[in-house]
Amino acid sequence: MDTDVFLTIENLSEGFYSEKGSKFFSFAYPVSSEEEIKNIQQSLRKKYHNARHQVYAFIIGPDKEFYRASDDGEPSNSSGMPVLGQIRSFNLTDILIIVVRYFGGTKLGIPGLINAYKNAAKDALEKAKIIKKFVTKEVELNFDYDEIAFVMKTLSDAEAKIENQTFLENCKLVFSIRLSDFENLINNLRKNHKIEILLKDG
Repeated sequence: MDTDVFLTIENLSEGFYSEKGSKFFSFAYPVSSEEEIKNIQQSLRKKYHNARHQVYAFIIGPDKEFYRASDDGEPSNSSGMPVLGQIRSFNLTDILIIVVRYFGGTKLGIPGLINAYKNAAKDALEKAKIIKKFVTKEVELNFDYDEIAFVMKTLSDAEAKIENQTFLENCKLVFSIRLSDFENLINNLRKNHKIEILLKDG
């Protein structure tokens, strides 16, 4: 398996589960930062202000090392961890799942809560469109105008994505490239010593 490939979801997906009168509304979002997550949480708390709990879990980053789960007042490990477990079972990252619970009057017990939150999260993920993304590096090039043809052909052959460009007497171009293709492309660009290569992310 390619180490620079990861799976996430394309856009918002919603799911639902009910048990003994309690209703569990689940929302799966593609995310890339904690700030984005906080904004989504605030928006949902306003929309579902009368809900008993807003349990969540997220994983961010291609290496899946940054993650968190919250029971939001439910018994410890009864809700956030089952949601996180579903994200992991689908092998996803850059994703947030929030499950909003409306209490139905009957306590479900720990096993019941685990089952309910797991199935609510699972329903949202089963309805989501899962997509493949690549780990990329961003590079800035500075070069003279007469090098444009060489630069553009080299980037095109490597299927690099041009993020922005300025073509004047002195040209500047920023592109991103899949990590596994990065070294080969940089070596090809370095064949032309008139091009200044600056790595944007170190």
